[in-house]
Amino acid sequence: MRKDRRVQRALVDLARQGDEEAFADIARAVGDRLMAIAYRILRDVDRAEDAVQQTLVTAWRELPSLRDADRFDAWLRRILVHACYAEARRRRSWAANVRILPVDGPDGRDDMATVLQRDLLERAFRRVSPEQSAIFVLHHYVGLTLPEVADELGVPLGTVKSRLHYATQALRAALDADARTLSSTERLA
Repeated sequence: MRKDRRVQRALVDLARQGDEEAFADIARAVGDRLMAIAYRILRDVDRAEDAVQQTLVTAWRELPSLRDADRFDAWLRRILVHACYAEARRRRSWAANVRILPVDGPDGRDDMATVLQRDLLERAFRRVSPEQSAIFVLHHYVGLTLPEVADELGVPLGTVKSRLHYATQALRAALDADARTLSSTERLA
């Protein structure tokens, strides 16, 4: 892990001086992580790809202003979250509802209960704002503490706690409502 940090720091230092190949190496190294975070915030593959692309463009342009190469990951996640916010605003009126589900297991088969749970979770996440979703993802998926989330997003800790609370409430309410609807539908069948 320490060696990886040294390599990344060296690449960041080279990229800050305009080395395009070093930045390309960085982009390859962090691309999948950025995509996973963006997808969990936006819940749409195409929009997540657009946000990641915008993040990398912004990072390349703003990299000379990065003061501490050791803070590169946090700095990049902050750019990503803001790109996700912008993408959500830009595409708010666009409402295509096509989802690509990941293949689970070696044979690609998924049991019906897992598909149903994933579908319920997807619908629940669509009911929270991108700001709430970003905090939920950074805290629960990336594993950042609430003070770290506040620092990365540049918002007060109280705002982070509030958004996380409301996101959790909204997700819980959406999942409960869907579960009630599902159980009443099963009783009718």
